[in-house]
Amino acid sequence: MSTLTNVFSAHKDSTGTIYSGATNLAGYQVKPGGTAGEIVFTDGGSGGDVLLKINITTNTAVIATLIPGNGIRFNTDVYVTLPTSAAVTIFCG
Repeated sequence: MSTLTNVFSAHKDSTGTIYSGATNLAGYQVKPGGTAGEIVFTDGGSGGDVLLKINITTNTAVIATLIPGNGIRFNTDVYVTLPTSAAVTIFCG
């Protein structure tokens, strides 16, 4: 198993493209805003393929997850749909 190099982060606090370009999603940190819902990561914009979906509750505790191996490959871009008041930071390489 190889390791990602040139890792970077990006932050988003509203629905939209969080990173433009191909990359591997290696992890994320979510700050729920007190509204239950789903955080959805798609490849190729809002109508693209759903590659990761996370359910969050009304709890406001930060959720942090590392994705094993080389992470999840996004070939076009990383688009995120967020519930009201939620924010996410991603780690890619």
